[in-house]
Amino acid sequence: MAALAFLAAEAERLDQFLALTGLNPNNFREAAAEPGFLAAVLDHLAGNDRLLLAFSAEQGHDPLTIMQARLALGGASPWDST
Repeated sequence: MAALAFLAAEAERLDQFLALTGLNPNNFREAAAEPGFLAAVLDHLAGNDRLLLAFSAEQGHDPLTIMQARLALGGASPWDST
């Protein structure tokens, strides 16, 4: 949930996430309770080097650790080959 808190800490970050996912303040809480939501948050961070590096630095983790956490959550990811 640290990744979600990171996005929510700045309105611009959260607004971009909402715009890209199609979520809005009315359905955000419901979506956050869904399986796969955290994976989507990590996908969003991983898709933007600036965000990934900022989050990694804030959390004191190597960016690769964040990517490994995403993969550990399972399910499809944008990096899966088709």
